[in-house]
Amino acid sequence: MTEAAVDPGNARFLHTMLRVRDLDKSLNFYTELLGMKLLRKRDYPTGKFTLAFVGYGDENDSTVVELTHNWDQAEAYTLGSGFGHLAVGVPDVYKTCERLGAAGVKIPRPAGPMAHGGSVIAFIEDPDGYRIELVQRG
Repeated sequence: MTEAAVDPGNARFLHTMLRVRDLDKSLNFYTELLGMKLLRKRDYPTGKFTLAFVGYGDENDSTVVELTHNWDQAEAYTLGSGFGHLAVGVPDVYKTCERLGAAGVKIPRPAGPMAHGGSVIAFIEDPDGYRIELVQRG
């Protein structure tokens, strides 16, 4: 067995992202009905989307849900296409991508700063094609 590319002692599951058609209805569902807190919300006018993060605890120590509202989405998402990605926080996205790439992992979005926010991220794919976002922590 080879050494894991991600050190489990320095990694944490950060969030799951869901695409939503009506952000207000979704926020009401997650906050009013499920009792989560709206942790942060930000519009990205150049990308034409809004991100809202909800959860039961602070993002520093709890896994949360990222609700993504794409402003120009004319049709409802079909079940399955609304799922976006899983996110894992790692100390060094570049180094992690090097190790995963060397292990044959597909990296559709190489490590680098996020276009609309500056955080260092990358997207990798699991064997079934599900995307996992790597987010630089610390």
